[in-house]
Amino acid sequence: MSTEIPPSRPQSEALQILATEHWSLLATRALTYQESLGRVNMFLAILSGAVIALALVAQADHFGPAFISIAIFMLSVVLVTGVFTIARLMSLNRDDFRWVLAMNRLRHEYLELHPELEPNFMTSPYDDLPGALQTLGIDITGADRLGSMFHGLQTLPGVLSVIVASVAGAIGGLVAAGFGAPPVVVLLSGMAAFVVAAVLMGFWGRRSVRRLSPDLQARFPSPSKSSL
Repeated sequence: MSTEIPPSRPQSEALQILATEHWSLLATRALTYQESLGRVNMFLAILSGAVIALALVAQADHFGPAFISIAIFMLSVVLVTGVFTIARLMSLNRDDFRWVLAMNRLRHEYLELHPELEPNFMTSPYDDLPGALQTLGIDITGADRLGSMFHGLQTLPGVLSVIVASVAGAIGGLVAAGFGAPPVVVLLSGMAAFVVAAVLMGFWGRRSVRRLSPDLQARFPSPSKSSL
C-alpha cells in the first residue's frame, strides 16, 4: 500500500489552519466590541446614577451650598471615569485595527492558494492602512479625513467625549456658582469649561487616530497606483 501524501493534503491542511486562525480573530473582534459597549454602558449607568442622586440632594437642599459641594464632587468622579473610559475605548479601537490587519494577512494567503477567488472578495488582502480601511468599509480616498471632527463624532470615543465635555461644563458652572457669581458668569464659565474640555479631547482623539496603525511592518502592502 502506498504511503505517499496526496498532493492536495498540504493545501487542505493549510486552509484548515488559516480558517481556524480566522475564526479566532473574528471571536476576538467580537469580544472587543462587547467590551467597548460594556464600558460605554457602565459609564452611562454611573452618569445616570449621579444625576438621580443630585436630583434628590437638590430637593433636600434647594440648590444650596451643600448641593453645589456634593455636585462638584460627584460630577468630578463622573468626569474622571469618563476620561478613563474614553482612553480604554481608544485602546480597544487600536486592538481592533490590529485584528483587521491580521485577517487581511490570512486573506492574502487564501488568494495565494486560490487566486481564482479574488473577484469574490470585497475586503482587502493587504496589511497596510489602505487595506485595513477597505476591509473596514471606509473610503480609501477619504483616509486623510479620519482625524476630522465629523468622523470623530461618529465614533464611540467621540460621542462619549461630548458627554464628558458636558460634565466638565457643568462642573465649571457649579464652581462659578459656588463663588457667588451672577447667572451670566455661571453660564459663561460652563460654556468655557465645555469648550476647553471638548478641544482637549478632540486633540487627544485626533492624535489617537493618527497613531491608529499598529507598529507592524506591512508584509503585503497595497500595490501602488502606477503598478496597476
